[in-house]
Amino acid sequence: MTNDQLLIDAYGRIRDGVHRVLDGCPPATLLYRPDPAANPIAWLVWHLTRVQDDHLAELAGTEQVWTRDGWADRFGLPYEPEATGYGHSAQEVGQFSVTSSDLLGGYLDAVHEASCAFLATVGDTDLERIVDRAWEPPVTMGVRLVSVLSDGLQHLGQAAYVRGCAARAGS
Repeated sequence: MTNDQLLIDAYGRIRDGVHRVLDGCPPATLLYRPDPAANPIAWLVWHLTRVQDDHLAELAGTEQVWTRDGWADRFGLPYEPEATGYGHSAQEVGQFSVTSSDLLGGYLDAVHEASCAFLATVGDTDLERIVDRAWEPPVTMGVRLVSVLSDGLQHLGQAAYVRGCAARAGS
Protein backbone atom coordinates (compact mmCIF):
# COMPACT_ATOMS: atom_id res chain seq x y z
CA MET A 1 0.00 0.00 0.00
CA THR A 2 1.35 3.41 -0.92
CA ASN A 3 1.15 6.52 1.26
CA ASP A 4 -1.60 8.05 -0.87
CA GLN A 5 -3.65 4.83 -0.67
CA LEU A 6 -3.17 4.72 3.09
CA LEU A 7 -4.36 8.32 3.49
CA ILE A 8 -7.36 7.80 1.21
CA ASP A 9 -8.35 4.72 3.21
CA ALA A 10 -7.95 6.57 6.51
CA TYR A 11 -10.00 9.59 5.42
CA GLY A 12 -12.61 7.18 4.03
CA ARG A 13 -13.08 5.82 7.54
CA ILE A 14 -14.18 9.26 8.70
CA ARG A 15 -16.70 9.49 5.87
CA ASP A 16 -18.04 5.98 6.46
CA GLY A 17 -18.30 6.51 10.22
CA VAL A 18 -20.12 9.81 9.83
CA HIS A 19 -22.64 8.22 7.49
CA ARG A 20 -23.28 5.50 10.11
CA VAL A 21 -23.93 8.21 12.72
CA LEU A 22 -26.21 10.17 10.39
CA ASP A 23 -28.14 7.15 9.07
CA GLY A 24 -31.73 7.39 10.28
CA CYS A 25 -30.87 10.18 12.70
CA PRO A 26 -33.99 12.26 13.41
CA PRO A 27 -33.66 16.04 13.04
CA ALA A 28 -34.14 16.63 16.78
CA THR A 29 -31.35 14.18 17.54
CA LEU A 30 -28.99 16.00 15.20
CA LEU A 31 -29.26 19.08 17.45
CA TYR A 32 -29.40 17.23 20.81
CA ARG A 33 -26.94 18.57 23.38
CA PRO A 34 -26.35 16.51 26.53
CA ASP A 35 -25.79 19.81 28.33
CA PRO A 36 -25.77 23.47 27.24
CA ALA A 37 -22.00 23.48 26.63
CA ALA A 38 -21.93 20.23 24.61
CA ASN A 39 -21.65 20.06 20.83
CA PRO A 40 -24.54 18.46 18.91
CA ILE A 41 -24.06 15.81 16.25
CA ALA A 42 -24.87 18.16 13.36
CA TRP A 43 -22.35 20.77 14.50
CA LEU A 44 -19.65 18.12 15.06
CA VAL A 45 -20.16 16.70 11.57
CA TRP A 46 -20.17 20.17 10.02
CA HIS A 47 -17.05 21.16 11.97
CA LEU A 48 -15.00 18.06 11.12
CA THR A 49 -15.97 18.47 7.47
CA ARG A 50 -15.18 22.19 7.43
CA VAL A 51 -11.74 21.59 8.96
CA GLN A 52 -10.95 18.89 6.41
CA ASP A 53 -12.20 21.09 3.57
CA ASP A 54 -10.28 24.14 4.81
CA HIS A 55 -6.99 22.42 5.54
CA LEU A 56 -6.80 20.09 2.54
CA ALA A 57 -7.87 22.83 0.12
CA GLU A 58 -5.04 24.95 1.51
CA LEU A 59 -2.57 22.10 1.01
CA ALA A 60 -3.86 21.49 -2.52
CA GLY A 61 -3.89 25.18 -3.38
CA THR A 62 -7.55 25.06 -4.36
CA GLU A 63 -10.74 26.82 -3.31
CA GLN A 64 -12.72 25.15 -0.56
CA VAL A 65 -15.69 23.02 -1.59
CA TRP A 66 -17.70 25.07 0.96
CA THR A 67 -17.56 28.22 -1.15
CA ARG A 68 -16.70 26.83 -4.59
CA ASP A 69 -19.76 24.58 -4.77
CA GLY A 70 -22.26 26.76 -2.88
CA TRP A 71 -22.46 24.72 0.32
CA ALA A 72 -22.15 27.85 2.47
CA ASP A 73 -25.34 29.20 0.87
CA ARG A 74 -27.17 25.88 1.19
CA PHE A 75 -26.36 25.65 4.90
CA GLY A 76 -27.35 29.28 5.54
CA LEU A 77 -25.49 29.45 8.86
CA PRO A 78 -25.08 32.65 10.89
CA TYR A 79 -21.29 32.37 10.69
CA GLU A 80 -18.78 34.03 8.38
CA PRO A 81 -18.15 31.93 5.26
CA GLU A 82 -14.59 31.16 6.37
CA ALA A 83 -15.73 29.80 9.77
CA THR A 84 -14.81 26.20 10.51
CA GLY A 85 -16.13 26.06 14.06
CA TYR A 86 -12.67 26.28 15.58
CA GLY A 87 -12.95 28.37 18.73
CA HIS A 88 -16.75 28.56 18.66
CA SER A 89 -18.31 29.34 22.02
CA ALA A 90 -21.21 27.30 23.38
CA GLN A 91 -23.49 30.14 22.32
CA GLU A 92 -22.16 30.10 18.75
CA VAL A 93 -22.55 26.32 18.62
CA GLY A 94 -26.13 26.81 19.82
CA GLN A 95 -26.85 28.97 16.75
CA PHE A 96 -26.26 25.95 14.49
CA SER A 97 -29.67 24.95 13.10
CA VAL A 98 -29.12 22.44 10.28
CA THR A 99 -31.30 19.37 10.80
CA SER A 100 -30.78 17.58 7.48
CA SER A 101 -28.66 14.45 7.46
CA ASP A 102 -28.74 14.61 3.66
CA LEU A 103 -27.25 18.11 3.63
CA LEU A 104 -24.54 17.22 6.14
CA GLY A 105 -23.74 13.95 4.37
CA GLY A 106 -23.77 15.60 0.96
CA TYR A 107 -21.22 18.20 2.02
CA LEU A 108 -19.08 15.50 3.62
CA ASP A 109 -19.19 13.42 0.42
CA ALA A 110 -18.22 16.42 -1.72
CA VAL A 111 -15.29 17.23 0.59
CA HIS A 112 -14.24 13.58 0.66
CA GLU A 113 -14.23 13.45 -3.14
CA ALA A 114 -12.06 16.59 -3.34
CA SER A 115 -9.80 15.27 -0.58
CA CYS A 116 -9.29 11.94 -2.34
CA ALA A 117 -8.50 13.69 -5.64
CA PHE A 118 -5.79 15.68 -3.83
CA LEU A 119 -4.50 12.78 -1.72
CA ALA A 120 -4.05 10.67 -4.86
CA THR A 121 -1.45 13.21 -6.01
CA VAL A 122 0.56 13.26 -2.77
CA GLY A 123 3.95 11.61 -3.08
CA ASP A 124 6.45 10.69 -0.40
CA THR A 125 8.48 13.87 -0.86
CA ASP A 126 5.33 16.01 -0.59
CA LEU A 127 4.79 14.74 2.94
CA GLU A 128 8.05 16.39 4.02
CA ARG A 129 7.17 19.82 2.58
CA ILE A 130 6.89 22.53 5.26
CA VAL A 131 3.37 23.98 5.17
CA ASP A 132 3.30 26.08 8.36
CA ARG A 133 6.27 27.83 9.89
CA ALA A 134 4.24 29.32 12.75
CA TRP A 135 5.05 26.28 14.91
CA GLU A 136 8.30 24.92 16.30
CA PRO A 137 9.17 22.61 14.73
CA PRO A 138 7.54 23.77 11.49
CA VAL A 139 4.58 21.66 10.35
CA THR A 140 5.03 19.37 7.36
CA MET A 141 2.27 18.29 5.00
CA GLY A 142 2.42 14.81 6.50
CA VAL A 143 1.95 16.14 10.02
CA ARG A 144 -0.94 18.37 8.88
CA LEU A 145 -2.69 15.47 7.13
CA VAL A 146 -2.39 13.29 10.24
CA SER A 147 -3.57 16.17 12.44
CA VAL A 148 -6.72 16.66 10.34
CA LEU A 149 -7.30 12.91 10.29
CA SER A 150 -6.94 12.68 14.08
CA ASP A 151 -9.27 15.64 14.63
CA GLY A 152 -11.87 14.15 12.28
CA LEU A 153 -11.79 10.76 13.98
CA GLN A 154 -12.10 12.35 17.42
CA HIS A 155 -15.12 14.42 16.36
CA LEU A 156 -16.67 11.35 14.72
CA GLY A 157 -16.34 9.52 18.04
CA GLN A 158 -17.91 12.46 19.86
CA ALA A 159 -20.83 12.50 17.39
CA ALA A 160 -21.39 8.76 17.89
CA TYR A 161 -21.29 9.25 21.67
CA VAL A 162 -23.82 12.11 21.53
CA ARG A 163 -26.11 9.98 19.36
CA GLY A 164 -25.99 7.28 22.05
CA CYS A 165 -26.67 9.85 24.78
CA ALA A 166 -29.64 11.18 22.80
CA ALA A 167 -31.06 7.67 22.37
CA ARG A 168 -30.76 6.97 26.09
CA ALA A 169 -32.41 10.32 26.85
CA GLY A 170 -35.29 9.43 24.52
CA SER A 171 -34.43 12.21 22.08
